Amino acid sequence: MIFDSHAHYDDQAFDHDREDLLSSLAAQGVGTVVNVGASLEGTKRTVELCKAYPFVYGAAGVHPDEVGSLDESSFAWLKEQCQKEKIVAVGETGLDYYWDKEHHEVQKKWFLRQLQLAKELSLPVIVHSREAAADTMEILKSVHEPGMRVVIHCYSYSEEMAREYINMGYCLGIGGVITYKNAKKLKEVVQHTPLSRLLLETDCPYLTPVPYRGKRNDSRNLIYVAEEIGRLLGVTAEEVIHVTEKNAKSFYGLDGR
Repeated sequence: MIFDSHAHYDDQAFDHDREDLLSSLAAQGVGTVVNVGASLEGTKRTVELCKAYPFVYGAAGVHPDEVGSLDESSFAWLKEQCQKEKIVAVGETGLDYYWDKEHHEVQKKWFLRQLQLAKELSLPVIVHSREAAADTMEILKSVHEPGMRVVIHCYSYSEEMAREYINMGYCLGIGGVITYKNAKKLKEVVQHTPLSRLLLETDCPYLTPVPYRGKRNDSRNLIYVAEEIGRLLGVTAEEVIHVTEKNAKSFYGLDGR
């Protein structure tokens, strides 16, 4: 079944139909969802979603745009959330120089702190990186150890950098952008990446794939992502769904669940 490795069902875009939508996913072929905290409040709501839905797991973290809300007290609270039973990753964390809402040094500080937290708790990390390729790579290399589980969410950089991440043992998160006509670079990256290193993700409610681009995204649309990855790699969508589910379960430590 489809494993959505990165969703934001805590977002207000789902306030009017969240329960109906989530309850319908299994019938649409979606077996597991990891809801990803992007702020302190988002992490709180993620923990609540994990309690409410057996197939929903969570990641606890603070997006680079939101790191101004962090201090030692709130970071201690974040650490507590990371130790809850169904929280399976730290994130999303990273660097965002596109929106540039927080000073770069502040972003780097809390990115590093969240990476160190993941290492301390032996959890995988979901990395957000936009317009910050070199600094993201530098920080990840500074803490890298063999066996670290890292996914570069919504991968958007070069084929050469992708190869470097794959050689470090990391995964690439692939979502709706792969279906866009102007996503030539990403299509080339996927063509040269082993399927065993790819995770399916929606980033919903954002980044809806064709043919629904511009509308609210949800996990049911990952079939279109799987079909495009399959086309690029010369395999069936069913094979993409099967392998990426296996990849995600291994990445998040859910093999036995």
